Amino acid sequence: MKEFGIKYIWSCLSVLLLFSLQGCIENDIPYPKIPQMITSLVAEGEIKPSVIDSLAFDVTIYLDEIVDIENVKFTEFSTTPGARVDFDILEGTFNLTNPMIVPLTKYQTYYWAVYARQDIERYFTVDGQVGETVVDPIGHRVIVSLPEGTDLADLTLTSVKLGPREITTMVPDLKPGPLDLTYPLRVEVTAHGRTEIWTIYAVMTDLVVSTTSVDAWSEVVWAYGTCPSDLTGGFEYREAGETEWTPLDQSRVIQNQGTFSASIPHLKPLTEYSVRAVAGTDKGNVVKVTTQGTADIPNGDFEDWWLDGKIWFPYAEGGEQYWDTGNTGTATMGQNNAVPTDHTPTGQGRAAMLDTRFVGLFGIGKLAAGSIFTGKFAKVDGTNGILDFGRQFNLRPTVLKGYYQYKTANIDYVSAEFDYLKGRPDSCHIYVALADWTAPFEIRTNPKNRQLFDKNAASVIAYGELVYSGTMEDYQEFEIKLDYRDTSRVPTYLQITCATSKYGDYFTGGTGAVLYVDQLSFGWDLP
Repeated sequence: MKEFGIKYIWSCLSVLLLFSLQGCIENDIPYPKIPQMITSLVAEGEIKPSVIDSLAFDVTIYLDEIVDIENVKFTEFSTTPGARVDFDILEGTFNLTNPMIVPLTKYQTYYWAVYARQDIERYFTVDGQVGETVVDPIGHRVIVSLPEGTDLADLTLTSVKLGPREITTMVPDLKPGPLDLTYPLRVEVTAHGRTEIWTIYAVMTDLVVSTTSVDAWSEVVWAYGTCPSDLTGGFEYREAGETEWTPLDQSRVIQNQGTFSASIPHLKPLTEYSVRAVAGTDKGNVVKVTTQGTADIPNGDFEDWWLDGKIWFPYAEGGEQYWDTGNTGTATMGQNNAVPTDHTPTGQGRAAMLDTRFVGLFGIGKLAAGSIFTGKFAKVDGTNGILDFGRQFNLRPTVLKGYYQYKTANIDYVSAEFDYLKGRPDSCHIYVALADWTAPFEIRTNPKNRQLFDKNAASVIAYGELVYSGTMEDYQEFEIKLDYRDTSRVPTYLQITCATSKYGDYFTGGTGAVLYVDQLSFGWDLP
């Protein structure tokens, strides 16, 4: 009995001690910080896939013009595993005239913004107008410029569209034909049950021909002008110090109603030129511009390499780095799949040899496509890579030239999204892009937060690519034309990438595919 009493007392004291200790212990172990990602988002009426920016935590969806932006329905939504959302995004509709905030929670909350872009084509043209009509969707105004002395009561409307196609009504019902703009015309424009009041104005101008803008590149100038729509516009130009004007061949001019544009080729870099628009005997205002210079691509001939321990780098030891490869990642398994070679187009010097291979031990690892790119391999993320794409650049070349040789291999490793490619011949991929990034663009290959280069991103000003699947006996010369979205935008970064497997970022490719690349350079002129 005495023994039982002692045990009982000791048990009670132990329990009290435990509770007192628990009261003193603080739970100060921090929760892990794991950013939660939207991995897919699809809306009804999309015209192209949404763009997911996992750095900015935002998604941009692109809607067809007939979609009601105040009632958008989503059909697909996925996140990283375990993320919690406060509402069901697949139920009901959402007003996306302003960004929609989507909080994702797992330990912490990450606030995502969903933006909608919807471009509605609107136009209003009148026979004989000068220049392009000003269509202001914010102020609901249309402004048409006409030559001084035009009878505004006797105009001819040639085309009109002020709202989404097929679902828009107008009162009065404007159609091509007679039009009176003596006084501003009020039009009720209705779509999706909502009505906007638009006002159509006519203004007189004594400037028959106008040189509206001139964009100077290195060996090409792009010129834009306006004139009455019943005249044919063109351009003249001359180098500084010359007295005679050179008329531009009319075959280079593109005319659209009262606006026209053209490329003026075969010019000298770093030279001042004067440009003016013309139409018949009328001359427009003179615009003076100075062409940009030209530049070589640093180590574009891939002569400079150095071996740092077990890793090959495509620049001279102690020199400035312009290019990098994925060797920093593959070297963790003691391998390099981007190396220098003396197999060149001329039989002299060096070139870059890239190959696709499985990198791992005992069957554990990943497929690695050989690549060389302008930028820097930032760090290894597990078995994935983080890269900084791009080098600062503000010129506007017209083509990327060089030599390449490719040996394909059947695709034997695929990711889930490219399973259908298994067994098909692999393709090499060489592309060039100019963008107005504010900093190098971060590439992440980890599927959990993957972020890859998107040629359709709004920041991309110009892009060109070469894709080839086959086996070549020797080097071939290539020329990739850069397609520009805008001739006035000035890039801040250049991106060139050469890869043995087009879908290597998704760990999809053919073991044994080999790509040789050499003598990369830019062209600055147009044919």
